[in-house]
Amino acid sequence: MCGIAGIFYPATPKPVDPARIAAMADAQAHRGPDGSGVWTAPGVGLGHRRLSIIDVAGSPQPMASADGSLTVTYNGEIYNFAELRAELQALGAIFVTRGDTEVLLHGWALWGPAMLDRLNGMFAFALHDARRQSLFLARDRLGVKPLHYVELSDGGVAFASELKGLLAHPLLRRSPDIRAVEDYMAFGYVPDDACLIAGVKKLPAGHSLLLERGKSLPAPSRWWDVDFSRRATGKQKALEEELVERLREAVTSRMVSDVPLGAFLSGGVDSSAVVALMAEASKRAVKTCTIGFDEAGHDERSYANEIAERFATEHRERVVAADDFALIDTLVAAFDEPFADASALATYRVCELARENVTVALSGDGADEAFAGYRRYKFQAAEERVRALLPPSIRAGTFGALGRFYPKADWAPQRLRAKTTLLALAEDGAEAYARSVGVTTPTLRGLLFSDEAKRALGGHRAEDRYVRSMRDAPARDAIDRAQYADFQHWLPGDILTKADRTSMAVSLEAREPLLDYRLVEFAASLPVSMRLKRGQGKWLMKKAMERYLPRDILYRPKMGFVTPISAWFRGPLAEEAAALAKSRVLTGTGWFDPRAIERIAADHRAGRAEHGRTLWQLVMLERSMARLFG
Repeated sequence: MCGIAGIFYPATPKPVDPARIAAMADAQAHRGPDGSGVWTAPGVGLGHRRLSIIDVAGSPQPMASADGSLTVTYNGEIYNFAELRAELQALGAIFVTRGDTEVLLHGWALWGPAMLDRLNGMFAFALHDARRQSLFLARDRLGVKPLHYVELSDGGVAFASELKGLLAHPLLRRSPDIRAVEDYMAFGYVPDDACLIAGVKKLPAGHSLLLERGKSLPAPSRWWDVDFSRRATGKQKALEEELVERLREAVTSRMVSDVPLGAFLSGGVDSSAVVALMAEASKRAVKTCTIGFDEAGHDERSYANEIAERFATEHRERVVAADDFALIDTLVAAFDEPFADASALATYRVCELARENVTVALSGDGADEAFAGYRRYKFQAAEERVRALLPPSIRAGTFGALGRFYPKADWAPQRLRAKTTLLALAEDGAEAYARSVGVTTPTLRGLLFSDEAKRALGGHRAEDRYVRSMRDAPARDAIDRAQYADFQHWLPGDILTKADRTSMAVSLEAREPLLDYRLVEFAASLPVSMRLKRGQGKWLMKKAMERYLPRDILYRPKMGFVTPISAWFRGPLAEEAAALAKSRVLTGTGWFDPRAIERIAADHRAGRAEHGRTLWQLVMLERSMARLFG
C-alpha cells in the first residue's frame, strides 16, 4: 500500500523538478513510511511512498522496465499477481522482482489497456510509456484506492493519491466549489464526481485516463461497471455453495502478505464471515481486534468475543469513550475534504489498534451494498410496492398533501415518524431514494444557503446524480437500481473513502474481500429474493454462512458504529455549534445564512428539533475549509 504522485505535460515536454515531485509524494508519507522514490524525464515525473507488504526488500518504485521504456508508480495490491506472472512468463516475460508491481509493466507491454480486465485487486497507478509518449492512469473497479488529478496553469496535469499531494504543488489554485458544498451538505461526503477545490477531479472507480503528448486532456473512460440486469439460474442450495466458494476465494486471495496480517472483528455478520474463512485457511491463530464503547447500547464486544472464541483467534480489544470528539482535527487532516460520517471516529480507533500488531487487516466492508444489507433497501422495496398501486398523479396529490400536513416529530418513536415516508410515496422511486440516502434535506439546505449561494449553484442539485444513476442503471428491479446507485456514489464516496483515509493515516493496509469483483458480479446477478427476503437483507449470504456462524450473530439486529453526535451538540459541543453562526470561514464565503445556522443550533440545543448530523456537517466543513483555504 502506498501513496503516488506525479506530473505530465501533454503539450510539450517541459522539464520537471524532482524536488517538486518529492514534495507531492512526501505530503502523503503516512501512506508509505517504508521508502520513497522519484523518477523524472522530459515532460514527466513520478513519485512514490512505499508501505512494504510483498517483496519487502525488493520492488522499489517508481519501477522501470528493463529497456527503460515503461515506468510505473502504483498504489494497491493485485491479488492474482502470481497467476498473471506465470502467464506472462509463459509468453516470454522475464521478471527480476517477486512483487506485483512488475506485473503491471509486463502486462502493459503485452496487452496495453486491456490488461485492466485481467487484474483482480485494489489499485490506482500511473504508467508512463516513452514510446507512445503517454501517461496512463487507472483506478480499480470499485474505487477502493483513490486518485486525484488537476490541470495546472503551466499546462501540466498533476495527480496524487490524496488531495494533500496536489496541495503541495504551488500552482494549484485554491478556491472552493459551491457545487461540492451542496453535494457535501446533502450526503455528508464530497462524491467522487466532485471536489471541494474547484478544478480538481477524482478519477472515477472503474475508469482509466490516457494522456498523450500533443493531445488535450480527454474525459476518463469506463473500463468496468457492475451489471444488475442479468439473473443467475439454479436452485438455492447450488447458489449457496457457489457463494461460499466465491467468499472463500476472495478471503484467501487477500491473505497473501510478507508482513503481519489480521482482521477487524465487530461481531457483525460481515466481519465474522471474513474471520471464519480466514481461520479455515490459516495454519496459525488469526489476529483480530475490536473497539468497544463505554455506552452499553453501542458496545458489540460480547459478539466479537463470541466469534474470537469460536475460531480461537488472537484477539485484542480496546474501549473508547463515546465522546471521542478530540479526534476531529486528526480526521480533518486525514480526509482533506470535509467528511461527516461520524463512524470515522471509531474506524480510525480500530485501525490504530490493529496497526499495533499488524500491517495488513481484512475488513467486512462491501457486503451491505452487494447483498442488499441496509434497511433502506427494505423500505425502498415496500414503498415501491405502494407506488405500483396508484398512478403518479394520485400518489403525488394524496401522499403529498398528507406528508405536508403531518407533523415532523423528531422526538417521537420511529414508527410514528410518518412524514418522511408520506412525502417519499408522493415522489417517484429514484427521487425518494436519493433523498433517503442524504443527511440534510433540500428544504433545510435551502434555509442554510444564502441567495448568493443559490444563484451560484445555477440549478445544481446534489440528488440529481442519484436519480440519473437509478434511471440509467443496468437493472431489472427497484432494489437493483438502488444498489447500483450506491455502488456509483455511496460506496466510493463514503465507505471506501472512510476505510482508505483512516487506515492509511496510521500506515495500515485495509483489504476488502467482500468487494472482490467476482463476488460483486455474482451478488448482482442473484434474484432480488435471494438478496432481500421477508425483510431480511443479505439473505443468501446469511444462509450460506449458517455452517460457520451461530444464529445470534447472523440474525441479530444490525448495530454498526454509532456516535452520539446529537448529544454532543446539546452538551460539550453546544458552544461550538452556537459559534458556527459567527464563523468567519463559513460566513466569509457569503454562501450561508448566519441566522439560519443560529436557529438550527438553538433549536437542537433546546430539544425542539433534531439537527445533530447537520451541525456535525457544518463543524467538519468549517474546519476543512479553514485547513484548505486559510
